[in-house]
Amino acid sequence: MSGKYQFITNIRSTKEVTIVSTTAVRATRTRALVINALFIGLTYVATVFINIKLPIMGNGGLIHLGNVPLFIAAFVFGRKTGAVAGAFGMGLYDLLSPWTIWAPFTFVIVGAMGYVAGLISEKVPGNKVLVNTLAVATALVIKIVGYYFAEVILYHNWIQPFGSIPGNFLQVVIAGIIVVPLVARIKQRVI
Repeated sequence: MSGKYQFITNIRSTKEVTIVSTTAVRATRTRALVINALFIGLTYVATVFINIKLPIMGNGGLIHLGNVPLFIAAFVFGRKTGAVAGAFGMGLYDLLSPWTIWAPFTFVIVGAMGYVAGLISEKVPGNKVLVNTLAVATALVIKIVGYYFAEVILYHNWIQPFGSIPGNFLQVVIAGIIVVPLVARIKQRVI
């Protein structure tokens, strides 16, 4: 009889552990959803309200601070949050602005920037300032190359896209200058 009772107790313990585990998983998913939504919103708002159109040849380029929350998301919360913030935050900006034709390209390019920057920050050991600087530099290459070829596809011209490189360069470099020195302090307070 005591053997059966022990078996029943173990089943009840397992159910309790499962319930606690399910609750913990739900809380983790809810937290991730809220953080992702927050950074999508921050990226969108920083792109919409803090931007300057450069008066240079061709498409010209747009300088905005949407990359600041994108990099904070990637460095503090990881590659998935960085990808989601970039893809949806800036993609939404393009979708709701005169830049609508850019939305699919932005979704892929900026999503890749956030993912790769977060991946480098997570996986590469060493001094985090240097690692995050490397992550920003890699994101810069993704942005310049990605948007160059996006413009080639949209405008069927191999020369005109060079006009957007200065704006894309400035966007990422300015965001890196703002984020890299601050991210360690932000990460300590958040996590």
